[in-house]
Amino acid sequence: MRLRVEFTTEPFDLDEAPAHAVVAREVVEAADLEAVDVGPFGNTAEGGADQVLTALTTLLRRTLDAGATRVSLQINVVAEGER
Repeated sequence: MRLRVEFTTEPFDLDEAPAHAVVAREVVEAADLEAVDVGPFGNTAEGGADQVLTALTTLLRRTLDAGATRVSLQINVVAEGER
């Protein structure tokens, strides 16, 4: 199964990336994921279910430890042939 995850961490800071946002970027860029797109208001990544879920476990633990007060995420199953 292939999954696509979209997530944001809060609180936002428009002047400088907060520590939790930097950590989130580091986690998804280091994970074995594809189609990684990191932006100021949302992030996406795709991969196999095991890779995505493992990355999300790490992401949740590390961003909360780094000061995130809210993590919003959405996970979608990617249909075969869809990208």
